[in-house]
Amino acid sequence: MTFPSISIDSVLKILLALSQYPILSSRIRHQMRKALFSRGIITRAAFDEEARQKAVESQEREGLHNPLAEEQADIWDTRLMRVRDSLTDFYFAYNLPYLEFEHIVRQVLSERGNADSEFIWFNPELAPQDVIFEQAEMIESMPAAERKKYEARLQELEVVLIRTMVSDQLKYIKMARQWFTVADLREIRRRKIGEGKVGGKAAGMLLAMRILKETAPPEIRDSFKIPTSYYLGSDVFYNFMALNGLMHWNDQKYKTEEQMRADYPTLRDDFSKGQLPPEIIDRLDEILVEAGHTPLIVRSSSLLEDNFGTSFAGKYESIFLPNQGTYGQKIAALTSAISKIYASVMDPDALLYRHHKDLADYDERIAILIQFVEGEKMGKYYLPQAAGVAFSHNMYRWSPQIREDDGFLRLVLGLGTRAVDMVADDCPRLVALSHPRLQPSSDIRSARRYSQQNVDVIDLEKNQLVTVPVRDVLASNYPPLRYAAQVEQDGYLASILSHNTNYEKMVITFDSLLARTSFAKNIREALKLLETHYESPVDTEFTVEIVETDSQKPTINITLLQCRPQSHIVSGEEVQLPSNLKDEDIVFSTQRMVPQGIVQNIRYILFVTSEGYFSLTSQAERTQLERAIGQLNTALKDETYIAVGPGRWGTSTPDLGVHVSYSDIFHARALIELAGEAVGASPEPSFGTHFFQDLMEAKIYPLAVFLDDDDTIFNRDFFYSTPNRAADFITIENPRVLDALHLIAINDHRTNHHLDLIMDGQKSRAVAFLVSEESAEPDQPLTTSAAPSQLE
Repeated sequence: MTFPSISIDSVLKILLALSQYPILSSRIRHQMRKALFSRGIITRAAFDEEARQKAVESQEREGLHNPLAEEQADIWDTRLMRVRDSLTDFYFAYNLPYLEFEHIVRQVLSERGNADSEFIWFNPELAPQDVIFEQAEMIESMPAAERKKYEARLQELEVVLIRTMVSDQLKYIKMARQWFTVADLREIRRRKIGEGKVGGKAAGMLLAMRILKETAPPEIRDSFKIPTSYYLGSDVFYNFMALNGLMHWNDQKYKTEEQMRADYPTLRDDFSKGQLPPEIIDRLDEILVEAGHTPLIVRSSSLLEDNFGTSFAGKYESIFLPNQGTYGQKIAALTSAISKIYASVMDPDALLYRHHKDLADYDERIAILIQFVEGEKMGKYYLPQAAGVAFSHNMYRWSPQIREDDGFLRLVLGLGTRAVDMVADDCPRLVALSHPRLQPSSDIRSARRYSQQNVDVIDLEKNQLVTVPVRDVLASNYPPLRYAAQVEQDGYLASILSHNTNYEKMVITFDSLLARTSFAKNIREALKLLETHYESPVDTEFTVEIVETDSQKPTINITLLQCRPQSHIVSGEEVQLPSNLKDEDIVFSTQRMVPQGIVQNIRYILFVTSEGYFSLTSQAERTQLERAIGQLNTALKDETYIAVGPGRWGTSTPDLGVHVSYSDIFHARALIELAGEAVGASPEPSFGTHFFQDLMEAKIYPLAVFLDDDDTIFNRDFFYSTPNRAADFITIENPRVLDALHLIAINDHRTNHHLDLIMDGQKSRAVAFLVSEESAEPDQPLTTSAAPSQLE
């Protein structure tokens, strides 16, 4: 076995690793001193005198004024022994070659009677990583019969490497130790910059790819890869804070929400002025040289991110870098992105999320994942041919024939940002992998209206991320055009047969990608494999490349960007829809995209009126509404309440729905999204977005009520005529905000009643109805005899 190059640090670490054998360590140091004396480096007498003098000096530093008289003999002996050991390590490390040290260790171990003198036992928790790697590689290279003796030792070494370099989460370690090889871990270390772990996002991506390499059939395994990636270790975060005098911000998580929000602009400004250590800059330089002009994405990868039960989806920053221009511009953009992500650790919404998950006291250091953006140059734009998010479990079926266990996609043209966020008046292609070509809307008008209209791309000339109309990309002779779009023709959607197509009549459907390639099959099977070995449904992000687009059977390459356990609500309750309900007892019902679950004993409904909300034309007023919703959420923390509002809850575009964050609504039990012409909001649901992940983790049921559907019931009188109790809980000074935000107490509408919400995902039916405090709960299946109430 060969140890790393000799240094005082290496000597100390190796001897510390052998400290569980005190006699062994003592004999090694005895032989080291003999070598020092025999080589004439120092005489025995000079060594003993220096050791005695340094021991006396250490006593004086402890305040002993008469060292020889004031210390007991046994304590003096221990002190002198430790000083002698320290001097031994120092003189040996700085005067003798490493091979001499190795020879001494081997000789002592051999004399100890070890049958295999080549194998050195040490404590891997204390040993240098070089030593751990070398012994692990030695075991892996052994013949099968010999290796069997050391399998337990190999697993111990791999676990230590995973825990110190990748993740310390126990569920992750339990899985990862079954899959990672020493070569995998060595490659992670080669790509890691600085000390610490690579964080959750990187850890999930690496493990998922390893599982697919090992378990997938060749045609699926060969279609998957991960992007070129580098990892800025989690310890660099604290180094950055210490170097730039930012440690005083580290207590933000213990401040009040008002203090967090008031401090955050100043905090971000302070972090933006920070500088990274020179040795980190040197490694970043190497990445920029390798990347050339390929765009980069800088992503958070915190220690808790993408973990079981805590995805932290969208809580921290991810920043695209076009990576054009001079070196100075590139390195400035890269370091600025890193500092912004570091600042996002203290984002109030992230801190409140941690509090809600009882993780505020966890040391949340953050690593950084730097990746080359997957895609191709198309004119002045850079973009992937397709991107999206994939889930192994489809929680929302828009047709009874859809199978939940086959998974679900949100698929977009261009960068995947439009698949994970609710942005603008735009919709991704929703794909049920059991029936990939089955769309939520069957008529042409709806298919066009709720298809993707804009594309997120990197503009290489402007050196920035931009959003452009779909036709700007399609009109540039886009090679995979026929796989991404169809054309409206005589009242139906047809495949594109030539490039001389009317771009104005094109609709992004990905129909040919789903029907004529192996993409849907490959990603469905990959999701099944990952779910099996994760022992949990999974949630992934990916990009798609179609190779040889003119071929009858083009090759499909899927780049896996991340993988984590899928957030989902596990309901053990038996869902049974009641029968014999009276029309006047039904507050609302729907029969489209219904989850499975029950919310009982609802006392309040937080209701945002569409008329009031869309009359708030200024951003300031909408911010006031957002804060008021957050205050009501806090006030109702001990009550059972649901929230009802127009359009998409949590959208980043306020014109499309109520712009709130997770911290504003996490005490709610369900979020009801009203959609349709009557409220001026799009019916495209939030399923699969980052905000949706938050709802699943918090066990908040999302439910869309499509008011234009004939079978939908919506009791307008209940929502608009019941008194508004918002002012009883919080102060709202702006009457326009109060007009938009209603708090309905169920008891005000009907005395001694509460509301129950029953959702049967199997039958795709949900109903919210009034229940008397004295009455028994209905226990018969819901019949279809109740006629829908008409909207006024």
